[in-house]
Amino acid sequence: MNRTLLGLVLHPTRDVTEIVGIIADWAARHRKGLAVRSADRHRVPASVEALPEDELPRRVSALISIGGDGTMLGALRLVVRDPKPVLGVHLGRLGFLVEVEPPELPAALDRLSSHDFTVEAHSCLVCDVCGDDIVAFNDVALVRHPGAGFVNATLAVNGQRYGYYRCDALVISTPTGSTAYSYAAGGPLVSPAAQAVVVTPSAPMAGISRSVVLSPDEKIRLELEPDSAPVAVEMDGLVIREAATEGTLDVSFRREAGLVVRLDPRRYQERNQLKLSLLDLPLLPEQLRELLPEGLREQLNRRELPPPR
Repeated sequence: MNRTLLGLVLHPTRDVTEIVGIIADWAARHRKGLAVRSADRHRVPASVEALPEDELPRRVSALISIGGDGTMLGALRLVVRDPKPVLGVHLGRLGFLVEVEPPELPAALDRLSSHDFTVEAHSCLVCDVCGDDIVAFNDVALVRHPGAGFVNATLAVNGQRYGYYRCDALVISTPTGSTAYSYAAGGPLVSPAAQAVVVTPSAPMAGISRSVVLSPDEKIRLELEPDSAPVAVEMDGLVIREAATEGTLDVSFRREAGLVVRLDPRRYQERNQLKLSLLDLPLLPEQLRELLPEGLREQLNRRELPPPR
């Protein structure tokens, strides 16, 4: 009988030895198999099976992402054709997708193994970039090369042309990606529960200067104009084309393309409230109090009680 096989997706540069060791010890005790992409073979113990990248998604029942949001996005893209649950272990700095901290990992693995979790579905953008098919869970961006002019592109929705952009960068994001590049460019924060596509220009010089929020059922086309500067095309922060000078970007929306494991949705939401406060979305004082450790919260409550009469 084949053992359950869990896939590991590793942060590309950070030291993950300690976390992988915890997972490998747990897997040995629970008679579970582990697998990793062949390119990461040298970073894991010999007990972890190495598989080609195109084979790993077919063989595993779930993925464990070790890193930050970028690693998590890569794991979601890896299994986008056959979505599997992805558990995120946090090694990043300001993550909105990753839930589990390293000390919580053994208990989280127990719950993953016993299917004691909920799944949070994430949408993605399916894009045809000058003939190349890509998917993005956060965003796709057209970015000018410094000193080479501006991104000049026209916008069409369902075949109808609506206007043009002249800007430093043009960002097309999912609701999940609304807290990333789109937000930095001045775009709105969109609830992850919403179904929408946001198109935001960064440093607009002319044309459309505000974010456009579109339905997930609308087909979006951005076409570079002849006078556009060469642009880099980024997918979830990764450069996939260095200097496009012509062509089109066709974007459509795919629902439930990624499955993120949630062990404690309420606590995860509270953590994200605090992270959003770091993005200038302030919390009320009583909300901040609720995020404090229980012991400290009780101390503050005792200090604020009126003196006895």
